[in-house]
Amino acid sequence: MTPQVTVIVPVYNEEAGLQALFDRLYPALDALSRSYELIFINDGSKDRSPAILREQFQRRPDVTRVILFNGNFGQHRAILAGFAHSRGDYVVTLDADLQNPPEDIATLLTKMDEGYDYVGSIRRQRNDSTWRHIASRAMNRLRERITRIKMTDQGCMLRAYHRNIIDAINQCSEMNTFIPALAYTFASKPTEVIVGHDERVAGESKYSLYSLIRLNFDLMTGFSIVPLQMFSMLGMAISFIAGLLVVVLAARRVIVGPEEGGLFTLFGVAFFLIGITLFGIGLLGEYIGRIYHEVRNRPRYIVQAVLEQKQEDA
Repeated sequence: MTPQVTVIVPVYNEEAGLQALFDRLYPALDALSRSYELIFINDGSKDRSPAILREQFQRRPDVTRVILFNGNFGQHRAILAGFAHSRGDYVVTLDADLQNPPEDIATLLTKMDEGYDYVGSIRRQRNDSTWRHIASRAMNRLRERITRIKMTDQGCMLRAYHRNIIDAINQCSEMNTFIPALAYTFASKPTEVIVGHDERVAGESKYSLYSLIRLNFDLMTGFSIVPLQMFSMLGMAISFIAGLLVVVLAARRVIVGPEEGGLFTLFGVAFFLIGITLFGIGLLGEYIGRIYHEVRNRPRYIVQAVLEQKQEDA
């Protein structure tokens, strides 16, 4: 029987919190009175996470499926693997750290029943550090201005997608993407709901500062060429200002005569322009790097094994 709801949970080194996740997630889904399936994707964990997932599959094989990667390919590729194996009309993504309460899945599904095809989430009270709040707010504003993609809280992975959106995403082949933003581009009737946010039950966050920066680069360069256009306009503006400066200096040379001083000011201006140039080269490199990853045409991930109960046995 085809389930109505698919819940996808990527797992990477979460052995300390998996049992707590099971204890809350399964009862929350059982209480929905909807048919469902749970897909756990082990993203190359180095701890006992694969063994724990195998044991859980043996306990609830009727609703549990486990995809085992042979290496670490990243959270978003793990979710894409879950999308490729999903069967539900509604697909929900959830992190394994229990920062988003599984009980809030019901809120998203109720909203989907109203006719929305993509339901994002906004964390009611974020239990993150101050710098994460500031950085997230700044990147949200910048991202919306550049990509025109409206997401109040891009860092919350608790989201629901209609089957039509999942089918569209499964047709995409890009190596690096940001799934919530990609889904937004395909959605005809998106909305957002407020959900809870708790501290991690166990373990440590897998997102470092570098990972967050990389994620935002994927957002900027994967969905818009506005950064390149902005840099081109900045280059034209600087060239115009530099031309005016040359005219002013030439006029002073004629009117005032030779002058001394201003060497450190010249150095400051030169270093500023060099910094802008290096930033531009790096930005261009981001786009070229994306092209490089795409033209190699390597697989997004490699599945080592899939633990599931055959449909005819269900």
